[in-house]
Amino acid sequence: MVIMDDGIALQAELTLPERREGRIPVMVLIHGFTGYKEERHILAVEQAALGEGYAVLRADMYGHGQSGGEFRKHTLFKWMTNALTLTDYARGLDFAGDIILCGHSQGGLTAMLAAGMKHDQVSGLIALSPAWMIPEYARKGILLGESFDPEHIPDEMNAWGGRTLDGNYARTAQQIRVEEYIDRYDGPVLVVHGDQDEAVPVEYGIRAAERYRESRLKLIEGDDHCYGAHLDQVTDAVGEWLAERRAR
Repeated sequence: MVIMDDGIALQAELTLPERREGRIPVMVLIHGFTGYKEERHILAVEQAALGEGYAVLRADMYGHGQSGGEFRKHTLFKWMTNALTLTDYARGLDFAGDIILCGHSQGGLTAMLAAGMKHDQVSGLIALSPAWMIPEYARKGILLGESFDPEHIPDEMNAWGGRTLDGNYARTAQQIRVEEYIDRYDGPVLVVHGDQDEAVPVEYGIRAAERYRESRLKLIEGDDHCYGAHLDQVTDAVGEWLAERRAR
């Protein structure tokens, strides 16, 4: 299916649980930087949600997967708009009950930002290895381990795998104060982070859980950014947390 966001086609998948009656909660699931909606950990989280009776809407974000837009030109601002559009789509489904935002890495950061903006419409937030250091690093002049002058940002910047990013990626990231979005959201939050994360320092997951007013932190011992060692612990934590939300 295609969901349009200001002329950009977002390729999305909506999956329903086997059994449903009346209104059911919907999870909006967002992948990370260079990721896509069929990644192993994304599909595993989807299955955990389906098992607890949630519908799941997952999509390729701007410049990623099969969606429109150039990777080089994607920014957090564009992903924030994508997340708002996906949330509105989910809320408009005729069977939709509560809306849960869930994202991994840059998608986790995006979900945090969207939850702050839609704090009155989002019933729960799951941040998986949330990359909320991106704005902080951009202000310091660091992007993907490379240094730059934060006051004179180059037009082109190196990204993973030989890819490049437009300098506007860093320019827009510098303007985001993640703490403000965290403070605007007072709903329940689950933060999951591998303590051996090689991409996002685990301290950012810990800091996020400490700052949210109603949060739970699940640290996955000995695991990396995409949970290559203990993905089952991630899905167990997500499933348990989602089951508690439904029970309420």
